[in-house]
Amino acid sequence: MQLKLILSFLLLTTCVLAFSQKKPSGKSNEQNIDVTEKGLIKISIMYPYTEGKTFNMEYYETNHMPMVAGFLGSNLVRYTIEKGLSSGIPNQPLPYMAIGTFYVKSLSEYQAAIAPNKDAIRADFANYTNVMPVILVSEVVK
Repeated sequence: MQLKLILSFLLLTTCVLAFSQKKPSGKSNEQNIDVTEKGLIKISIMYPYTEGKTFNMEYYETNHMPMVAGFLGSNLVRYTIEKGLSSGIPNQPLPYMAIGTFYVKSLSEYQAAIAPNKDAIRADFANYTNVMPVILVSEVVK
């Protein structure tokens, strides 16, 4: 009975602690920087959906994106990986299979880090997709 009481108390304490933790909203846990911060540079790498094309999300998540993130060093604020589910318009095809996004502080530092590694980055495409990505570089406004 006493063991049951102790276990119940530990479970309750764990639940209270878990739910009382303040979750950061839109912030990078690593550097506590808000990714909606005006002036950040956002690099979106979008993989268009086309019938018969492939995309290995596991490889992309565990190998490709960490490799590229490593090239970016301290300029990198955060990166995200999204898996396309559907179009925003009913009965329309999926526009993108996946989108990888890097948030960086400086575009020139990003370009300087990517330039000497572009061949390695491109060569790795064959390990996870047969789709040529569309890349958009933008500035966070709000």
